[in-house]
Amino acid sequence: MNGPPLDRVAIVGVGLLGASLGLALKARGLAKQVVGVGRRKVSLDTALELGAIDATAPTAAEAAAGADLLVVATPAALVTAILDEVRSVGNPRLVVTDVASTKAAICRHAATTWTAPRRFVGSHPMAGGEKFGPEHGRPDLYEGTVCLVEESAGLDADARAVVCRLWESVGARVVSVRPEEHDPILARTSHLPHVVASAVAALAAESGASQLFVGNGFRDLTRIADSRPEVWRDICLTNRTALLQSLAGLDARLHELAAILVAGDAARLDAFFEEGREGRRKVIE
Repeated sequence: MNGPPLDRVAIVGVGLLGASLGLALKARGLAKQVVGVGRRKVSLDTALELGAIDATAPTAAEAAAGADLLVVATPAALVTAILDEVRSVGNPRLVVTDVASTKAAICRHAATTWTAPRRFVGSHPMAGGEKFGPEHGRPDLYEGTVCLVEESAGLDADARAVVCRLWESVGARVVSVRPEEHDPILARTSHLPHVVASAVAALAAESGASQLFVGNGFRDLTRIADSRPEVWRDICLTNRTALLQSLAGLDARLHELAAILVAGDAARLDAFFEEGREGRRKVIE
């Protein structure tokens, strides 16, 4: 981050994302002290041993009291309760952000409960993987990634600048997004793919398939199904409307494919796969 390092950064939740952020801050000299808060002592102990955090605090409120920056790195359903806990701590310099994969409900809650100009600014770093826990943390996790940062009326401009600099300083490219636009897009590009991966993996297991019958396509498609269920449970529940719309769209396409197969229409089958091929190119490239 530009200027001197922050005196104290608090991270609530020291799993993969939280521990990796702590390691990145320490490796780059961006914080003099990183304090961790968590529900599981074993995770906090592991984060301490790895050097992802320097100390622990018993509650988010106690960590926030002396912090310059607090990052909520918990499953999405826990974020609003933590925001309620820290908003009245009475630390005027405190900036708060999060890493949740859904933004609309969290940012809407903050907008109605925090005093304007708001010093909580929502974030979604597009990083991580199917592994979880601090033991998988690494200081380069955020390098070369995109971090989506909330753009809303009523935000404290200085607080938002701090959040943007945080992610840029650990190697991410910041992209501004409105929370109400974030969730429908991510439902299609992140949340629906995970649901599909989980369904395909379960369907294969039901068939009695084993690794002798598994190719790279199955491994690539289902890799993310090995992720932490709690995280994806919360993502689905906090983005229900957009995910249901995405599932309806997928259902329509699968019914279309079924009709093509019943008809044995090779030309339409070619068109179906070509549309998917072109769609991927438009999104990826």
